[in-house]
Amino acid sequence: MTETERKFLVKSEAYKKQAHTRKRIVQGFLNTDPRRTVRIRIYGNTAVLTVKGMSNETGTTRFEWEREIGLKEAQALLELCEKDILEKTRFEIPVGEHLFEVDEFHGLNKGLILAEVELKHENEPFEKPDWLGEEVTGDVRYYNSQLSKQAYKTWKN
Repeated sequence: MTETERKFLVKSEAYKKQAHTRKRIVQGFLNTDPRRTVRIRIYGNTAVLTVKGMSNETGTTRFEWEREIGLKEAQALLELCEKDILEKTRFEIPVGEHLFEVDEFHGLNKGLILAEVELKHENEPFEKPDWLGEEVTGDVRYYNSQLSKQAYKTWKN
C-alpha cells in the first residue's frame, strides 16, 4: 500500500504518438490536508476512492489505498468535494520496462502537462523518453490536490 513515483513536466507532445491508451478523468477531493488526501476519480464507467498519506522527504513515496466504488456513489461524492473539480486527459505510454502516465490538464489548469512513472523503489533506474522535461517530484504545487485549490493558470512565475 505504498506508492513510489517520480513526476516530470512534459516538454513536447511527442508522447501522444507513443500512447497506447487515452482516457478522460474527472476528480475531486473530499480532503486535501497534507497528512491525508481523499480523492474521488471517475474515468469512463469506473470510479475509485483513494486515500493518500504524506510523502517522504524526497516526495517520491507515500501511503496509498484505493478501492473501486459505484459510479452513482462517486457522482454523489463529487458534489461534496472541496473547491475545484479537476479534469484531465490521461495518456499511458510504455517506455522500456515502465509505464508513464501523462496528464494533460483542462480548465484552469490548461497548459499544464505532467508525466508520472511508478517505481518499485526510490532509486530504481528507468529509461527517460525525449519528451520528458524538468523533474518536479516533491514540489507540492504539482500535486493534484493542490492544483484543485491553486490552479496552474493563477500561478505567478
